Amino acid sequence: MSAQLEPLPIQPVGFGGAAGRRVTDWLPAVLVFVASIALWEGLVKGLHVQRFLLPAPSAIWTAFMDNQYALWHEGWFTLQEALGGFAIGCSLGILFAVVVSRYSIVGSALMPYAIAANAIPIIAFAPITNAWFNPLTKSSKMAVVAILCFFPVFVNVVRGLRSVKPQQIELMRSYAAGDFTIFRLVRVPTALPYLFTSLKVASVLAMIGAIVSEYFGGSLEALGANIKQDASLFQFEKAWAEIVIACLLGIGFYLAVALVERVALRWQPRVEITGA
Repeated sequence: MSAQLEPLPIQPVGFGGAAGRRVTDWLPAVLVFVASIALWEGLVKGLHVQRFLLPAPSAIWTAFMDNQYALWHEGWFTLQEALGGFAIGCSLGILFAVVVSRYSIVGSALMPYAIAANAIPIIAFAPITNAWFNPLTKSSKMAVVAILCFFPVFVNVVRGLRSVKPQQIELMRSYAAGDFTIFRLVRVPTALPYLFTSLKVASVLAMIGAIVSEYFGGSLEALGANIKQDASLFQFEKAWAEIVIACLLGIGFYLAVALVERVALRWQPRVEITGA
């Protein structure tokens, strides 16, 4: 057996074919989701599970429908914190990665501190940022999100910028290309797949960081603060409905980054590994 790379055959673009492939790709996930919800509902009702342990999906759906406006308002508030921290952390990660890839001595000096910052648990950062900023504003939550997003973007972009083959550099030098031209035409395109991989990871971390940081103090307009409050007031169905909102926003955030990746990297050839 051997593995070889074969280019995908060129096929005419058609709505039916594209739509059919999308349905086929998503069908297993949809079936698993429906089966999981049905099993969840059946087990909760069949085993008489207490609502404080796990409410039934039907009860969560009722709470969701009864509080739609408030839930989406809370979700939008938290999403703003996640987006702000995501933008700050990713921007700083890219900036530091460019500097480190250009100057190796700077990388040797900064990398241990970046690793140390990433090793600190999020629950340790949240009270500190609340002391630095007003806990009722979005600033302290953005700071936590930025810290979480910085490291994966920083590490992946550094790796991408340094993964250029020496032959590519030699070829550009033979055309009398300068450092900036090589950076723009060779290093940046090579690093883009690494960048978008890290951005997708950071998009998930952003929502997690925003919600967890709200547990340690924040506006009552935010998801995290309301989940904590509703659980303490025994409104478990509403708390789970807020968790559903957080999940939907996290998925939407991830898909938005994936869509930008697809547009930005459309020039990349698609290959598949086949056995022969």
